[in-house]
Amino acid sequence: MTYSWILGPSSLLLLLLSLTRSVSAAVSDTTAVVDSSRSVVIRSVTLVGNVKTRDRIIYREMTLHPGDTVRLSDLRGRLTWDRRNINNTNLFITVDLVTQQTNPVDTAQLPQLDLTVQLKERWYLIAYPVFDIADRNLNEWWYDRGRDLRRTIYGGRLSYRNVTGSNDRLQVEVIRGFWQRTVVSYARPYIDKAQRIGLRVDMAYQTNNDIPYTTLADKWLYVRADQTLRTRLWGTLILTNRHGLYHYHSVEMRYNRNTVADTVARLNPNYFLDGRTEQHYSSLAYSYRYDRRDNVAYPLRGTLFNGYVGASGLLPADDFRFLDLTASVSRYWPMGKKVYGAANLRARTTWPNRQPYANLRGIGSSSDNVRGYELYVIDGQQSVVARSSLRYQLFDTVKQLNWLKIRQFNTLPIAAYITAFADAGYVGSTVAEQYQSRLANQLLIGTGLSFDLVTYYNLVLRFSGAINRQGNTGFYINLAQEF
Repeated sequence: MTYSWILGPSSLLLLLLSLTRSVSAAVSDTTAVVDSSRSVVIRSVTLVGNVKTRDRIIYREMTLHPGDTVRLSDLRGRLTWDRRNINNTNLFITVDLVTQQTNPVDTAQLPQLDLTVQLKERWYLIAYPVFDIADRNLNEWWYDRGRDLRRTIYGGRLSYRNVTGSNDRLQVEVIRGFWQRTVVSYARPYIDKAQRIGLRVDMAYQTNNDIPYTTLADKWLYVRADQTLRTRLWGTLILTNRHGLYHYHSVEMRYNRNTVADTVARLNPNYFLDGRTEQHYSSLAYSYRYDRRDNVAYPLRGTLFNGYVGASGLLPADDFRFLDLTASVSRYWPMGKKVYGAANLRARTTWPNRQPYANLRGIGSSSDNVRGYELYVIDGQQSVVARSSLRYQLFDTVKQLNWLKIRQFNTLPIAAYITAFADAGYVGSTVAEQYQSRLANQLLIGTGLSFDLVTYYNLVLRFSGAINRQGNTGFYINLAQEF
C-alpha cells in the first residue's frame, strides 16, 4: 500500500517511530565447513536479547530446533530464512544468527552445532502527535488541492506493540481536523497453545464535513458544509490461522453503518443508490496469503500471493449486496550483483454492475495504482494492474549512533536504490460515460525512475519521476511499502 505525507524534520521523526519493520539483520556462520555433503546435529538454540518477547514467539519462526540433523550444504540457506522470518515479526531492530560447531572425538558421530540468536528489541510503546494531509496522497494535495492547509488532520496515536510479549498490539487513534476519526484496535497473533489461531478486533467511528460526492473526468469533486456530511461506524472481528511459516488464512466478519446528509444525496443520488441517505450491511470475507519474502516493506527476494473473496449483505435487513473477488501475485529475485527484479500482477472483479458510488473502486482510490496516474481516480467494477521494477542497490549499510543513548534507536540501517519501473493497468467500467471518465475502458501505461530510501522502522521514502500513456509527466513523493 502507498501513503503520502508532508515531510518536515519533526514529522519525519514521528513517521520513523510509527512504522514498524526492520531492514537490518545478519547471519554469522563461524562453522568450519570442510565437507558440505556431511550433516550436523543442532545441539542447542539459545536466544539472547529478547527482554520482553517470549521465547515461543521466536521459536515459532524457526525451522532449526535442538535435535535436528541438517546437511552442511543446506545450513546457510536455513539460517538465512530463519533470520528473515524472525525479522519479519516486526519486533526487532536487528537479528543475528551465530553458529559454533563442535567436532566429536568419535569420528563415527556427527558434529554438533550450537546456534545463538542475538536480538535487539524495538521500542514497543509509542504515543505521538499526528499531523497529516487528508487527501489520497501528497501529490493530489500539492497539485490538485492547491496545498490548502485546511485539508489537514491532527490528533494523537498510541501504538503499544508486544503488550504481553506475544507480538500482540493495541492501537488507539484520535484524529480531528479535516475529518474526525476514533479507532480502537487489538490484535493477538496466537490465542492457542499450538500458535496457529489469532484474533483481531477493530472499532471505529468517523465523521466528515468535506467529502468527494462524485467523480468527474477521473477527478474527485468535493462538497463542504458546516454540518456533518457523512458518518461511518464499523466493527470488525478477524480470526486468523497460520499454517506452517508462510501460509496465512483469515476470516473477517464486519458490520458497517454509513449515513450522508440530504445535500450529498441530492448532488449524487447514486451515492448510496436511489437517493438514499443511509447504508447498513454485514459482510463475511475469507483471505489466503502465502508470504515468503525477505523483507515485507522492501523485498528483494521471495514470493507473495494473495487471494480474497468477500460477500456483503448477508442479512435480510441489509441494504447493500456485493461480491468481491481479488487475487494478486508478486515475485522478487536477484538478477546480478546489486541488481534486483520485481513483478506484480493483481486482478479484481465485483458484482453486481450497479453499485453505490460510495463502494465503487477501480484504480487510484485504494492501494491499486499504476505509477504515473497518481493524480487520477478511475472508477469501475473490474481492474487489472501489472507492475514491474528493476532496482540497483546504491548501498546497504548499518550505522551505529553511539551518541544516541536509546538503544532501540541507535542502530540505523539504511539502504538506497535507483529503480526503473514500467506499469500497465485497465479498469472495466459501466459508469465511464456517467462520470465522464477519459481513462476507464482503455489501456493505461506508466513508466519512470525513482530513488528509494529504506531506513529503520521500515520507512520507505520514494522520489519518482513518471510519464504516462497520455503524455502527462509528474514528480511524486511517497511513503510506500512495496507492492
